[in-house]
Amino acid sequence: MSPVKKKALVVCPGRGTYNKPELGYLNRHHADKADLIAKFDAYRQSTDQTTITELDTSKNYSSLVHSRGDNASPLIYACAYADFLSIDREQYEISAITGNSMGWYIALGCSGALDPMAALRVVNTMGTLMQDTLVGGQVVHPVVDENWQPVPGRRAAMDAVVANINSRSGHELYISIDLGGMLVFAGNDPAIALLVGMLKPEQERFPLRLQNHAAFHTPLQEPVSKEGLSRLPGDLFVSPDVPLIDGRGQIWSPHATDLEKLWDYTLGTQVVETYNFTHAVTVGVREFAPDCIIVLGPGNTLGGAVAQTLIGIGWRGLESKSDFLRRQETDPYVLSMGLDDQRKTVTA
Repeated sequence: MSPVKKKALVVCPGRGTYNKPELGYLNRHHADKADLIAKFDAYRQSTDQTTITELDTSKNYSSLVHSRGDNASPLIYACAYADFLSIDREQYEISAITGNSMGWYIALGCSGALDPMAALRVVNTMGTLMQDTLVGGQVVHPVVDENWQPVPGRRAAMDAVVANINSRSGHELYISIDLGGMLVFAGNDPAIALLVGMLKPEQERFPLRLQNHAAFHTPLQEPVSKEGLSRLPGDLFVSPDVPLIDGRGQIWSPHATDLEKLWDYTLGTQVVETYNFTHAVTVGVREFAPDCIIVLGPGNTLGGAVAQTLIGIGWRGLESKSDFLRRQETDPYVLSMGLDDQRKTVTA
């Protein structure tokens, strides 16, 4: 009798997950997928861009090169999609897939709503458009303390800061991503500069300005959205094989997906409106009751946001960072493929 498979919610990473420690990630973990990577490289060559292999096997990591949208986006996609293919399907049944920000495009590829090359085309096109325009920027700031518990009144205070800045002429500021215990702000340059000056430094790294990140998920990206819609036709999309959860928490089900609406959401709505990753994960665990959450690599920057989301809803009695870490030591619920020890439990 075959063993009972664990039901898994898969979480796809966004920008900012391939950093210096991840240099060589594809080469280390996915030498067996040379044919797939060669196809990705051929696409990049056809667009006169540095190949994914060249970026991954660079002698040194360069933030000026590797964090650029036109390079980071396809590189992260290749790593994450290859990780998805490496999940041991004898052990795990994929119940649903979601992602953070650019991770939505990756989720489309993993779910089958875009074939691997179509997903690369979407990722590469949108990443390049973002880099070419690079309007505004993003800043991350926490709404939880160091033990991942909510700071009373913090969210309301952040909303007041946004309102204050937007009341000033020539300033535009928005909530870009609701990211577990953090908020990602995005706006034009005057607004971002003012925000950084108004926020009190915390936890030795916040407020954190994200390098080579534009004002994603805000109305400032309307030109990028329009260009993406014009360059990427709706016939790239098909019904997903696995349920997808988007940045509003909406579920796109196999055989019940309006493809025109999926195309319009992907290149329209989610480009110019807040991406609520917290709600997406909340819907994933509540609606699908997975036995575990698998976070695709590269990196592990999403692990904390997923854990903070679980704590925020009191999932299985979790109330703090210390609760979560104790649970992870004995019976890990969040499995990050960017961490070698956890990766071993996920891959065949």
